[in-house]
Amino acid sequence: MNHDDRVRVEVGDDQVARVTLVRTDKSNALDGPMFDALIAAGEQLRANRRVRAVVLTGAGKGFCAGIDMQVLADMKDGTIAGTRDLLERTHGMGNRFQHAAWTWRDLPVPVIAAVHGFALGGGLELALGADLRYATPDTRLAIMEVNWGLVPDMGGTVRYYDLMRDDEVRELAFTGRTFDAQEGQRVGLVTRLGADPLAMAHATAQEISQRSPDAVRAMKRLLNAQSAPRAAQGLMAECAEQQVLLGSPNQVETVRASRERRAPVFTD
Repeated sequence: MNHDDRVRVEVGDDQVARVTLVRTDKSNALDGPMFDALIAAGEQLRANRRVRAVVLTGAGKGFCAGIDMQVLADMKDGTIAGTRDLLERTHGMGNRFQHAAWTWRDLPVPVIAAVHGFALGGGLELALGADLRYATPDTRLAIMEVNWGLVPDMGGTVRYYDLMRDDEVRELAFTGRTFDAQEGQRVGLVTRLGADPLAMAHATAQEISQRSPDAVRAMKRLLNAQSAPRAAQGLMAECAEQQVLLGSPNQVETVRASRERRAPVFTD
């Protein structure tokens, strides 16, 4: 089944599902329909009891380039991709944007992200929604929201603190610099490196599919429960900060300067 030609879902005879981002003409960038397609794909798999594990990947030259810059350029009066109130909990403990990434964490079966090329900003947050992340060594990663005058708001801040040291989170988030998956593995964002992360992910998914589905689902529930209370607070905190930043003068200037290829001029 396809979801608005942005996300393809396939379930094999081995009971492993492959979810592929297929907006290749835009480097699988996230826009309103892409967020909705990811949510729809997650709900489709949640309802399929045959599925034992999921592989999440991107077609084309990379996994996901993050937010579509046109979405930021089209933003008016704090409305982004058709959503105005980020604080409204429209999907469980998150909003629409958060659920596009968090739905993979909430899925009852393990999810493995197979990442190549790049996973930037929201694309990295999407990968962090998976239980495991396999990547090529040269995959480019970035906590790059500061480059658009924003903060991570798809559950990234929660997951960064699940996986990384405090000072390493701060350095990467404050600078927005790009780093490779080898550094990503060192700081805890990447599980395994290899030349063919998709094949690696499928091999692990198939191994999982041979285990008791009841035990695997119970294990995922238990592991998720360890951070659930803090996650709910963190998701809300992301939204509160982002709501203030969206459409603010310095945020608008950040995007405008990027599009005009000049240094931004900020107000104090």
